[in-house]
Amino acid sequence: MSDKMAFGAPPVLACLLLVVTGLSTVQEAFAGFVNPSVIMIAGFMVVMAGLMKTSLIGKVQASMLALVNKGGYKSYALLLVVVMLGASLPGAGATGYYVLILSLISTIPYNKKMPTSKLMMPLGFATNHPLIPFNVALFYGVTVSVLETAGYHDGLSMTKFAVVNFILALGFLVWSLVAYRLLPDHPIKEEVTAYDEVAATTEIQAMMPAWKENLTIALFALSVVGMMLMNVLGNASYVIPGLAGAILLMINVLDFKEVRDNMGAPVILMMAGVIGVADALANSGFTAMIGKVVAHSLGTNISPFILILIFALLTSTCATFTGSNMGSVFIFAPIAIATSLSLGLNPVAAAVAVVVSGWNGGYMPIDGMPAMILGMGKYKLPQFWLFSVPMYLIRIIALCVGAILIFPVN
Repeated sequence: MSDKMAFGAPPVLACLLLVVTGLSTVQEAFAGFVNPSVIMIAGFMVVMAGLMKTSLIGKVQASMLALVNKGGYKSYALLLVVVMLGASLPGAGATGYYVLILSLISTIPYNKKMPTSKLMMPLGFATNHPLIPFNVALFYGVTVSVLETAGYHDGLSMTKFAVVNFILALGFLVWSLVAYRLLPDHPIKEEVTAYDEVAATTEIQAMMPAWKENLTIALFALSVVGMMLMNVLGNASYVIPGLAGAILLMINVLDFKEVRDNMGAPVILMMAGVIGVADALANSGFTAMIGKVVAHSLGTNISPFILILIFALLTSTCATFTGSNMGSVFIFAPIAIATSLSLGLNPVAAAVAVVVSGWNGGYMPIDGMPAMILGMGKYKLPQFWLFSVPMYLIRIIALCVGAILIFPVN
């Protein structure tokens, strides 16, 4: 948090300390380095490095640059809506989609009219908020599961469930539009002239044969589709980017040093190291302890909205600090449902809010997308908090309001 150590170094040091203090074995502390999501993103970083050498990225940059240069705040608002509409297809929490958007933003040169530091944070978080949330299968399935486990079998409308997610997305959109002027202004990529961009693109096109460029683009598309179809392809989706990167190495689009540097980038070390810490927190009984304390301290004379809000805040905070979305949901959702039933309330609103909140923390940069946003956007922690903390509170409140409106508790 103090920024005194290089980005990516503190989690690795923490893993070493876990072993030295006997809290974790070597295998447990460094489990993040063989975590499927880390392997997937490390491979995709290599694929993105290859894509940067094609003319396609220049064309995409030109389109985004035109929008950035054109309208200032209006372009910012349009970019937000476009990214949120794009998130509708893969659904919330799609790793491939947020890595793609963050990678594209990182390639845009600094522009005073709309600095990329004003884009990286809102557009990164926007990938988690589909504006047309028709792909809610994962969250819906988890909600139904926890309700049935608690003995509730009256069914749950997927359409109404999607409406709650829409209200959540609107809350995020409103905050992002308001927060534009609060976002910092600094370069995350060196400023280059239009002439330099054209010259660089021309040089790349001259250096790379058409068949290599086409194959690189195809491998990129394959990686993105593979990551987005994680629920269908299973384990294969995690290694498709790595295989694509291996092909780029074999056809000499990238040399081994480029592959190594991208797979071992600081953001990858950050993600891998944090997983070992998160596992230690869970194995020590930390999350279970919180659940028990809350269950015995809430009492019975509490407003239904406040009850749901407390559990949503606890679930999302637990997920933020431990990195375990699903684990946090399965700790707090049963408690929230049981408490609702004991108070004579319909438990659906509590179940919906708690489950969705598990994927809507992110106010600390210690897991996946928030860590990438902090690192790639070159933000200081106070700058990150200025946007992420109000965003977090507004989203959770919007989520709980939406859950109670769509699924009345009485």
